Amino acid sequence: MNDVVDVILPCLNEAEALPWVLSRMPAGFRAIVVDNASTDDSAAIALDHGAAVVEAAQRGFGAACHAGLLAASADVVCFMDADASLDPEELPRVVAALGTRERGPGLVLGRRRPSGRGAWPMHARLGNTVLARSLNRRAGTALNDLGPMRAARRAGLLGLALADRRFGYPLEMVLKAAAAGWTITEVDVAYRPRRGRSKVTGTVGGTVRAVRDMRRVLAEVAP
Repeated sequence: MNDVVDVILPCLNEAEALPWVLSRMPAGFRAIVVDNASTDDSAAIALDHGAAVVEAAQRGFGAACHAGLLAASADVVCFMDADASLDPEELPRVVAALGTRERGPGLVLGRRRPSGRGAWPMHARLGNTVLARSLNRRAGTALNDLGPMRAARRAGLLGLALADRRFGYPLEMVLKAAAAGWTITEVDVAYRPRRGRSKVTGTVGGTVRAVRDMRRVLAEVAP
């Protein structure tokens, strides 16, 4: 695609990872770092590396993602974690799988393939598998991963009226996209050990909170 693509990076204390992530942003992809009350130098580092910085007034992963979506202006937007577990250089393949507008509404998820020791702890992988199976039964999808690297058209995402502001946001996106008849596909992407301290998948407590939020969304969002 010839147009600029906005890349939304929810961020909470990712000063260690941001230089690597932002230095690998492909040409034509514009980084929007959404600072979710970081207490380190994440915002300053993002600005120094040419990213736009948005402050998320509300705490929560979904709140940061949605603040980035509202701040974006490109036709196509991507989401990805800012912790260096995902490589921005893989974004063009994810966007390419979205296809043309004539193909209809679509959502592309990066299916994570562990690369490096400790990249995807077993407790986090198991939680993801259980949720993916529950999602597939509920929405009629055939997904293997609820990957955090994804691409869609901004107007379509806004039309889904996503409401969750916690860890259920990514799951709600897939549920509502499926209910709206979108084409949902997966593209394999490498998943690396993150840089800095993990808040979610690297800890059992973080994984439990994420799974709990997603199960709540599964129960609340109509198929």
